[in-house]
Amino acid sequence: MVSHRVNKIEASQTMQIAAEAKRLKADGINVIDLSVGEPDFPTPHNIKEAAKTSIDENHTRYTINAGTIELRKAITAKLKRENGLNYNLNQVIVSNGAKQSLYNAILTIINPGDEVIIPAPYWVSYPAMVSMAEGKSVFVSASEKNGFKLLPEELEKVITPKTKALILCNPSNPTGSTYTRKELENLAEVIRKNDCWIISDEIYEKLIYDDFEFVSFASLSEEFKKRTILVNGISKAYSMTGWRIGYTAAPEEIIEGMNKIQSHSTSNASSVSQSAAVEALTGPQYVINEMLTEFKQRRDYLHYELTSLPGISCYKPEGAFFLFPNISAYFNKNTNVLRVNDSFDFAMYILYEAHIATVPGSAFGAENYLRISYAVSMEHLKEAIIRLKKALSKLS
Repeated sequence: MVSHRVNKIEASQTMQIAAEAKRLKADGINVIDLSVGEPDFPTPHNIKEAAKTSIDENHTRYTINAGTIELRKAITAKLKRENGLNYNLNQVIVSNGAKQSLYNAILTIINPGDEVIIPAPYWVSYPAMVSMAEGKSVFVSASEKNGFKLLPEELEKVITPKTKALILCNPSNPTGSTYTRKELENLAEVIRKNDCWIISDEIYEKLIYDDFEFVSFASLSEEFKKRTILVNGISKAYSMTGWRIGYTAAPEEIIEGMNKIQSHSTSNASSVSQSAAVEALTGPQYVINEMLTEFKQRRDYLHYELTSLPGISCYKPEGAFFLFPNISAYFNKNTNVLRVNDSFDFAMYILYEAHIATVPGSAFGAENYLRISYAVSMEHLKEAIIRLKKALSKLS
């Protein structure tokens, strides 16, 4: 018998789609994968060389559980330089990816029955993490007309004395929406009246377009810095998803708790990856701008093409590398072999009919939508649009 924690959570729909896409690829079918949440660029050369040097110099043993001093110094310097935030080394912990950072943070602060507010659309793992910590997820649907961003009056309706935390993904996965300073300040005014934490997931921080200015929640004021658990990492900005380095900056009591949990689960992150992360944070940064230029071109192209299709609307986001079109106009339509009832059906239909892998909006708490990643080449995006148009024309 498995535990009640396992029984309370479901397998990720993103993994189901990915597994089916891989099966089709194994059968020799040319699947265009627009479901991936990782950049398609190689890790920059200087970062790879730093990792090789680390291996050659035999930096291959256990490190301090919370991360090497060198890496934590690089993180605190980054936070000071780019976000105007002052943290000491005891207020930073390095983990095996930002996902572990988030999970350890939730385990550290959540007691059974504590409520965690999660704006929807949300990243698929937030509710599962809260559930495994025996907390209660409280969902708030953010509308497309407001850029999928949580409004202060919406937060006011659901925040209660039982609220332990608000999880804010900024920029957002899956929508790419990003909060202005004023929008964050408006949310802060509501939070100020209540004693709760803000878990600020900022992993897409550097993937920002159109001269938008990213603002970290912790930078709003010293008061909110003390109430913010800031999670970030190197995976998205430096195309290092497989290196598994995330980090958390928070009050020392939170970091101490996370350190305890990590010491009994995975211990330290990879020593070689930590050396590479130091180079990522302290070395040349021009590669990020090169990626951003390409991502912006892809975003603009894909957004134009999607919104040119009959019945599809799509918010044009300021960050990340996802579009989140509303595809509900195609619900309750049929082909000769199936009926499209919801976003999962739609995703499976275009996977089988057009050989395009995407993620249904239901995985993110937004049934009428579809997450499409543009972290693939322009060539693949153009081919995907051709295939999508053909598949949609068969629905009636």
